[in-house]
Amino acid sequence: MRPVLHKAVEEVLHASLSLPTGKMVVTDLSCSSGPNTLLVVSEVLTAVANSCGKRPPAVGVQLQFFLNDLPSNDFNLVFQSLELFKKLTAKEMGEAAPPYYIAGLPGSFYTRLFPDRTVHLFHSSYGLMWRSKVPDELARGAVMNVGNIYIWETTPPAVVKLYQDLFQKDFSLFLTLRYRELVSGGQMVLTFLGRKNSDVLPGEVNCILRLRAQALQALVQQGCVEEEKLDTFNLPFYAPSMEEVKAVVRQSELFDINHVELFESNWDPQEDDGDDSDDLQLQVVDSVRSGVNVAKSIRAVLEPLVARHFGGCIVDDLFKMYAHNVAKHLEKLKCKYPIIVLSLKARR
Repeated sequence: MRPVLHKAVEEVLHASLSLPTGKMVVTDLSCSSGPNTLLVVSEVLTAVANSCGKRPPAVGVQLQFFLNDLPSNDFNLVFQSLELFKKLTAKEMGEAAPPYYIAGLPGSFYTRLFPDRTVHLFHSSYGLMWRSKVPDELARGAVMNVGNIYIWETTPPAVVKLYQDLFQKDFSLFLTLRYRELVSGGQMVLTFLGRKNSDVLPGEVNCILRLRAQALQALVQQGCVEEEKLDTFNLPFYAPSMEEVKAVVRQSELFDINHVELFESNWDPQEDDGDDSDDLQLQVVDSVRSGVNVAKSIRAVLEPLVARHFGGCIVDDLFKMYAHNVAKHLEKLKCKYPIIVLSLKARR
């Protein structure tokens, strides 16, 4: 997605009406608080510096970055890392770095975050597959998806439709909110988990969450988790197809699609293929190690939801069992996540 982001930065930077005051506002939605939180800031600074080198009229631009996530995000950790980040940026970029300022912005991106027409570029990485909530019928405790925590082969069509309808409603709302906040010519670069096929039931994302449901089922059999607790646990999540995404964008009539594509990334974030086009390696090198790596990456995301619903006492056992399930699955075949990259330009 790096070239897509750089292209969006350059186009926004030089749009005739975008920078009347020499300021560019960039917002990273769902920024999180880990070591890669400031990666987007670094990429935008690099893109601006490169663009200014090509086109002298943009040299005077100043950048304001807003890092957005839910109020529960560890913004203190982000702020504590800023001093080191600024030192590294100064060392690597020197005078080529444009003036920039960074602020935190707590709040859901399913709500308004800015005044009208104040943001030039929105970025979001691995955020938009999360729904604003669990579908209402499931949130009220209705047992409609027995033994599952998301969509699987045994999921009833009525539950699938609940998730699809909520995705369409949420994504449409997201587009409407961001459109109001974007300046004329403003853009968005969005990356999120999706699926390759129009059929909702199969898919890599469904499979990896199914393996976690199986770990919960094992804890039910051991008497560590109540069956009712499992049957009422539903993830506020939906991985759309490319066609579903494009359909909502077109229906909104608010944005033009600059770029959209689907690529794939290994379940194990440390299992690097080197060349994405090389599919000769059909199995992971070490399935046990990869199982642990996958479990750690999923735990970093899902642990708060698990602890809130089931209690923190099962977390260690759950993810240990989950790592085992993933390892067994990867013994048969290397698996990848389908990821959608979407670049949009606001219409005016």
